[in-house]
Amino acid sequence: MAVLMRLVSLILIVCALILLGADAITSLERGGELTVRSLGTVWSILDAGSLNDFKIWLHDNARFAAQPVYSFLATPGWGVTGVIGVILAFIFGKRLGPE
Repeated sequence: MAVLMRLVSLILIVCALILLGADAITSLERGGELTVRSLGTVWSILDAGSLNDFKIWLHDNARFAAQPVYSFLATPGWGVTGVIGVILAFIFGKRLGPE
């Protein structure tokens, strides 16, 4: 289980670095204008239809959670994947010393 979680953390950290690099390249292409893709933007790039369906479902069935979820979707994509990946890496990292 720990090996699988270390692999998941590595994949999340790599995704964060890819998203951060894409934001840096886009910022350079736009003449230095800071560009940060939100989690919602990344999701819409991957599959816009499912994001719209999710937002409709959220609005119709879980109004109490709509605003927190919209706020979560507005966070930087690299920040979310990177933080979760680093936390998992610390939790499931190799232990040194006697066990």
